[in-house]
Amino acid sequence: MSLEVGAIVEGEVTGITNFGAFVQLPEGKVGLIHISEVSNVYVKDIHDFLKEHEKIKVKIISIDNRGKIALSVKQLLPLAEMPQRSPQHSQGENQERHGSSFQSSTKPLTALSFEEKLSKFLKDSDDRMLDLKRNTESKRGGRGARRER
Repeated sequence: MSLEVGAIVEGEVTGITNFGAFVQLPEGKVGLIHISEVSNVYVKDIHDFLKEHEKIKVKIISIDNRGKIALSVKQLLPLAEMPQRSPQHSQGENQERHGSSFQSSTKPLTALSFEEKLSKFLKDSDDRMLDLKRNTESKRGGRGARRER
């Protein structure tokens, strides 16, 4: 069996690094699954998805002129298996990042009218600008009087 782009082959994980996993392919070749090609969700630690000496099916996505083989597990996953984040999980992340709740409404964002979406966006934007202004002022020494020359 010849290794070519688009082929689906079975291999064995031989090594795991912080940027990807090396897979022993047929014909004695070795390919790399980059961390971005491991799963449909964010991968912080590859060890959560792959183990050394594990047999896996991979898709060959490229072979460069030096013979380096790029592999993907993600492209073999059907969209139905793609894990979905719960709204509560996403809302918590937004609160940590922005200090306010982006999805504060109980209605799903898609069920809102344009005016409701716009109103919500403006409120969230104003909240973020206020937080930014507070942080900037605290670094400058607050609202004290300006020095006169």
